[in-house]
Amino acid sequence: MKAVILSLLAAIAFAFGSVLQQKGTLEVPAEGGDPRFLAQIVRRPVWLTGAACQGSGWVLQAVALDTGSLIVVQSLTTMSLVIALPLGRHFTGQRIGRRVWIGAAAIVAGIVLFLSVGSPAGGTSTPPASAWWSAGLTATVLVALLGRLGGRRQGAPRALLFGSAAGVAFAMQSAVTKVFITDVGQGLSAVLSSWTIYVLIVTALAGFVLQQSALKAGVLAPAMASSNAVTLFGSVVFGATVFGESLSSGGARLAPALIGLGVALVGIVLLAGAQSPQHSEGGSASGS
Repeated sequence: MKAVILSLLAAIAFAFGSVLQQKGTLEVPAEGGDPRFLAQIVRRPVWLTGAACQGSGWVLQAVALDTGSLIVVQSLTTMSLVIALPLGRHFTGQRIGRRVWIGAAAIVAGIVLFLSVGSPAGGTSTPPASAWWSAGLTATVLVALLGRLGGRRQGAPRALLFGSAAGVAFAMQSAVTKVFITDVGQGLSAVLSSWTIYVLIVTALAGFVLQQSALKAGVLAPAMASSNAVTLFGSVVFGATVFGESLSSGGARLAPALIGLGVALVGIVLLAGAQSPQHSEGGSASGS
């Protein structure tokens, strides 16, 4: 229960963080590919507030991962997308139509079904090095490919591709966090001598840059939907392949659990097709 509550609190923090950061990115004149872009957004108070929310969310998520399954925690933090919708409507003028609400309902229903029926169980807390190497190489290739494709697009496709690349980085970051949090309890020397702290820094920076580029495209739903969908799917894969986590072994329960996961992913896809705000697609939004 502790992991569930902390995960939901993390989802709330991530939702506020993403919306406030998007507002900050849309208020600066430089485009996402402009080297001045990152320098400009870190001077925006609204963006810094969003960054503080994101940091709080990561801490809450890390504590949740210390006691909960990677699959469970990541499934619940996906709720941040649903929470962000009304916030995005208020702060950046996002459009919330019938398709968006149906997608949001599907996410909630799918995740509830997935968690209640699938009963994800934790595996090992010390995965072998071979599992980490395989996961790391796969994540690196996917991030590079999606990021390269995103740089060639504009508008919603750009947000979708950059968000997907960020999702891969975030999924890897969450998997590493589950091990890193045990190193923290052993003192500073254990943290600095562990490989986890350095992988966390790299994945956090990669996810940060890619997510800001996705938000800069101007359309919140595809940016967050793709990031959350890939993070959720990647966490399920990493949870199974790295930590050996598994769903309920009963055939009668496994099928509904997978259906629930599928419904959640369909909901995220529906949100990814949301319409752009009234202001120009990918351009600057007026502050509200």
